[in-house]
Amino acid sequence: MAPLISNPLAITTTLVSIVTLFFFLEQRTQWRLFTYFPPLLFIYAVPMVLSSTGVLASQSPVYDWMRGTMLPFLLTIMLLKVDVLSAIKVMGRGVLVMLSGTLGVILGAPLAYLLVKSHLDPGAWKAFGALAGSWIGGTGNMAAMELALDASGDNMGLAVLADNAVYVVWLPILLGAKNLAPWFHRFVRVDPQRIRMLEDTTFQTEETQSKPSMRQILYLLFVGFAVTFAARQISVRLPQFPEDQPILSAGTWNILIVTTLALLLSRSPARKLPCSHELAMALVFLFVANMGARANLSGLATQAPWFLLAAFFWIAFHGMFCLLAAWVLRVDIHSTVIASAANVGGAASAPVVAAHHNPKLVPVSILMALMGYAIGTYGALVAAWLCRCVAGV
Repeated sequence: MAPLISNPLAITTTLVSIVTLFFFLEQRTQWRLFTYFPPLLFIYAVPMVLSSTGVLASQSPVYDWMRGTMLPFLLTIMLLKVDVLSAIKVMGRGVLVMLSGTLGVILGAPLAYLLVKSHLDPGAWKAFGALAGSWIGGTGNMAAMELALDASGDNMGLAVLADNAVYVVWLPILLGAKNLAPWFHRFVRVDPQRIRMLEDTTFQTEETQSKPSMRQILYLLFVGFAVTFAARQISVRLPQFPEDQPILSAGTWNILIVTTLALLLSRSPARKLPCSHELAMALVFLFVANMGARANLSGLATQAPWFLLAAFFWIAFHGMFCLLAAWVLRVDIHSTVIASAANVGGAASAPVVAAHHNPKLVPVSILMALMGYAIGTYGALVAAWLCRCVAGV
């Protein structure tokens, strides 16, 4: 039987409506439900249920357009605000803790996959690569990995499910760690001067609060589409490796080129264009709804328990790397948990954790999350390659 909603415009309207509805409910109702189950989970799950029940088409040209054009565009404008130097200036060794957490995600991926690979489909290594993108950077990086790895709907469903399940457990741990500050600082031998420096910081992010003009919006559109077009033209001309099942495919090259060009532009006047990050995040959630519409509910259910087991082992491995770096570098608990939140939670969670531990660090927590966006795709590709080696394909 033909799906009830199959017209491209109708599909787009449905996906936008779903995204809008759950953010409206979160803001208007203030339900505690959204504390434990963020809107992202519903934005993915509802289109998946609609497509699995035949209400929404699971294949459409609009999905291909979102994947091939909208995704590179949103990645470009999302990375324009990255300012690595400012984050390093304020957080210092805290940035190294974040990079250590990133290393924990990369190395933990193949170990977690090895733990459960006999219970998963052969292509499940792509799900680990996608989740690595989210845990190093954010949802945008996870979406980028779908294109880079040509991941299936089942793969992305596992990644989204595990991302949200771990978030429900990991965020309270990061928030509750504030109560351990006195003991932790004695244990890792934190220099009292560092604590005073963080308490006295007055750092502010460079942000344009004025209403964007028509010209600025046009400039932003030009930058996004120009990078998208240039990356596509270059990627199809680059060699693919290995030839049988390339990890460096045209899609991978496309995402790498988009990321690199966007980071170069972040050092240009383009970084001052207003609303780039807000527009990118809106498009990210629309793309998550698009991923849900293409997922297969039955394939997801059979593998989910094992993937969740691997994910919790994996996040513990990441946490161990953060704690080890904090002990070696003598970094305070506040910087440590913000570093982990910038990795695992991205720009949505890092400010929440920072506000709980030290409100003055909210601006720099956002910068650290943006750093995660910058390195997320590169690191996730390494994690995916290691998982592929474990898979033996």
